[in-house]
Amino acid sequence: MMVLAAAVAVWLAVHLGLAGTRLRGCVVAVLGAIGFRAVFSVLALLSLYLLVHAWMVAKGPDLWFAPQWLRVLLVLAMLPTFLLFVSAFTRRQAGPPRGMVRVTRHPMLWSFVLWGVVHALGTGDLASVVFFGTFVVTALAGMPSIDAKQARRDPAAFAALSAATSILPFQAIRQGRNRFVPAEIGWMTIGIAVVAWGAVFWLHPLLFGVSPLL
Repeated sequence: MMVLAAAVAVWLAVHLGLAGTRLRGCVVAVLGAIGFRAVFSVLALLSLYLLVHAWMVAKGPDLWFAPQWLRVLLVLAMLPTFLLFVSAFTRRQAGPPRGMVRVTRHPMLWSFVLWGVVHALGTGDLASVVFFGTFVVTALAGMPSIDAKQARRDPAAFAALSAATSILPFQAIRQGRNRFVPAEIGWMTIGIAVVAWGAVFWLHPLLFGVSPLL
């Protein structure tokens, strides 16, 4: 578990310390935007490899065992996870908020949060909770970090976006600052998400060596 803790520290240092603070601007000033992206990409891949390897070799106690009914719910919860993830690629970048952005302005990061929570609940051992929890923490911390960078880059545009959207899903809709328009999400987005969800569920034993329902 000590190796896993060290790998988590490296991952957080890269993603929250380097990319998520004003240190990013200092490094960009030295290396340039392209140089920063190159260095960050290498560090991100290395930290991911260390994190995955440390998780695979870690030996931690079982904290709980997910019953069958919970496993079924977790499999179903992965469907909105895929929908959030796919919608992040199919949303329109310019213009007023549409589709899933009406729900949350960070659909991809929320997909990582759901993915991490689902897998932490489904595994139940300490090493897996730490591993998947790391992605949850990174995604949650990344939302205000991204907002801060966008606000510094274009204060007027971000002010307009934040006035009509929210970090927390459906908060802006509940507050009357926006409305939910399911048709804007698009049948193609929904179809891709459903197909991806079904494919990963079907191939999960082959890809990861365990069935989500066992």
